Amino acid sequence: MDQQLQVFIMVAEKKNFSRAAEELHMTQPAVSQYIRTLEENLGVRLLERTNKYVQLNKAGGIVYHHAKEIVGLYTRMEKLLDELTNKVRGPLTIGASYTFGEYVLPHVLADMKTVYPDVQPTVKIDNTERIVELVKAHQLDIGIIEGHVKEEKNLEIEEFAADRMVIIALPNNALVGEFGDVELKDLEEQAWILREEGSGTREAGEKVFEQLGIDPKNIMTFSSTQSVKEAVKAGLGISLLSELTVASELKSGDLMIIDVNGLQFPRQFFIVLGSPFRTKVLDEFVRLLKAKGKNIY
Repeated sequence: MDQQLQVFIMVAEKKNFSRAAEELHMTQPAVSQYIRTLEENLGVRLLERTNKYVQLNKAGGIVYHHAKEIVGLYTRMEKLLDELTNKVRGPLTIGASYTFGEYVLPHVLADMKTVYPDVQPTVKIDNTERIVELVKAHQLDIGIIEGHVKEEKNLEIEEFAADRMVIIALPNNALVGEFGDVELKDLEEQAWILREEGSGTREAGEKVFEQLGIDPKNIMTFSSTQSVKEAVKAGLGISLLSELTVASELKSGDLMIIDVNGLQFPRQFFIVLGSPFRTKVLDEFVRLLKAKGKNIY
């Protein structure tokens, strides 16, 4: 059944038997047989087939969702059994929101690979909301997120690092160099470049607006931190970002900080775990994360 589910997941994601067979290093007839057997075992048709592609029907969507969770749990069981060898090695699936995932996580993994070269990390970068969903579905061993997280009984959530948020703009912006004496009305009238709904950075921006009592009307939305930075550098507006993400631009002078009196908005990074069972790989990774969190700047 496990092999059948893995083949089904690949066909569902590739939407094509031939491409799934290539990815799985199998023949197309073998893939077709696995799908046929799975459908017979479940007593329901899972895929709608055409000459060019296949797609999930309603029953297939249900099976796909649970198959991902089952395969994730099976993989975790294998890793836990492997722990009997007392070695820090093997796969580790990590999900991270953009700020930490793109600017801090690579350095943590480099430190880990130096000490434990047999660790095989796989990283998923997405917004906070999506990373939490994947941890809950057991498709990730650990999530690293920013912003508020609703407490849930099946999730273990722990703060491990603090971030600093700054308002950034081009050096020629009229509000740069005001040294705190920025009129809130002027700030409100600026064009703002923000991340998408569901991201921790967007949540932080909205909380800053609330703290300052402003309601900007001119807002553009981008789906990554890098695109937000490029939009600001292109002169489209100003933004609120983690200081971690703009360190090089601030150092070079390409971007500058708009100082606002009374604006203090620290933000927290959180570790999210969805299973009470931890491999040695996961335990060691969490230890390294917490050590980095104490000296993130």
